[in-house]
Amino acid sequence: MAEFETPEALLHAAERARQEGYRKLDAYSPFPIEELGDVVHAHSRWVALIVLCGGIVGLVGAFAMQYWIAAVDYPIDVGGRPLASWPAFFPVSFELTILFASLAAVLGMLALNGLPMPYHPAFNVPRFARASQDRFFLLIEARDKFFDYAKTKSFLESLNAYEVNDVTP
Repeated sequence: MAEFETPEALLHAAERARQEGYRKLDAYSPFPIEELGDVVHAHSRWVALIVLCGGIVGLVGAFAMQYWIAAVDYPIDVGGRPLASWPAFFPVSFELTILFASLAAVLGMLALNGLPMPYHPAFNVPRFARASQDRFFLLIEARDKFFDYAKTKSFLESLNAYEVNDVTP
């Protein structure tokens, strides 16, 4: 983990790390840095796919539930209309589609972000407490395929970091 004094230094370091091939990066700063999100985090379409699946489950579940109730479990002949009058199923189906999609979005976002995370090994670095005050940190995870302890440490030191620390669990 490398500590930097300015957001520009952190952004430059993150760009260099990305150019060197590192992909398992994380950056910490006391305020949002708009450009940093594009550099550090690769864009993922998993949340969109999870939302789509949630919406489809809601739609199919709503139609199946209403069909079961209207045609199988409690059939009532009203004015000679068909038991499974599917146009009447749309309001409930729409609502359940939106409900399941939004729940899938929230739960998918939490799961893919690894939240809730009450503990992270970065908390063991004493100076990391300043990440919410006035310091900027770049973390390269050991599970990155390009991670080699000696090479990564020398790379972080070459970025003119204020301090480079090891993150231990």
